[in-house]
Amino acid sequence: MTKASITMLGTGNAGATRCYNTCFFLEAGADGLLVDAGGGNGILKQLNAAGIPLKRIHHLFLTHTHTDHVLGCVWVIRMAMQKLNSGKYEGPLHIYSHAKGIRTLRQICELTLPVKVTRHFDSMVVFHELQSGETFSVGKLTFEAFDILSNKELQFGFRTILPNGCSLICLGDEPCSPELRPMLKNVDWLLSEAFCLYADRERFKPYEKFHSTAADAGRMAEEAGVKHLLLYHTVDADIETRAERFIAEAAAYFHGHICVPDDLQTIML
Repeated sequence: MTKASITMLGTGNAGATRCYNTCFFLEAGADGLLVDAGGGNGILKQLNAAGIPLKRIHHLFLTHTHTDHVLGCVWVIRMAMQKLNSGKYEGPLHIYSHAKGIRTLRQICELTLPVKVTRHFDSMVVFHELQSGETFSVGKLTFEAFDILSNKELQFGFRTILPNGCSLICLGDEPCSPELRPMLKNVDWLLSEAFCLYADRERFKPYEKFHSTAADAGRMAEEAGVKHLLLYHTVDADIETRAERFIAEAAAYFHGHICVPDDLQTIML
């Protein structure tokens, strides 16, 4: 059976400096999906450190256009097409997002990248504008994109069924809206942001930023009957003890398996 895994290339929030912004590589066999790319060319360093060569990146899903998610995508496109020009990358590179995501990413690229890169648009860089509920395939996996009903920015998450039959849902980097809670029922793997601890809510003001806490994520997962809860998009304060502290708070409400990964950590699904 083909094994699936997630390599967390970054786990931090937008302002994190002690870890990279949240993005990851989800793979099943030879194929993989890069989900967001952080806020800059640090994505190249993270891919290199994770042992994921750029020539393996042929599918990229952009959740939304905040700088800590979209700007790294510009660098992935730039470097992939430069390698294509020198015969070191076999295209195409597929980009999946909602209308705003595609429009914004394309515009940034056209304003900042050289013609030797942008001339490959719509041939070797293929932009796929998705509607909520629309599906796309990456190797053995089929993904359904959905609008997370964000309060501040159009954002898509996705759900898929892994080769072992387990279900996985990525909620992007905001709390799950009440309207989407039924979708989470009995899911095997739930990827959820947890900006900070509830105990630190006065310090980091998560609710003012439309984010949640480890406690909030734990309650949500317990109510839905989730089996595995993966928390990311966190503050980077006291990062050495982050996993221990976040797991402890979420575990007060959630009785399943909790994972708070570090940058470059691989999780078998």
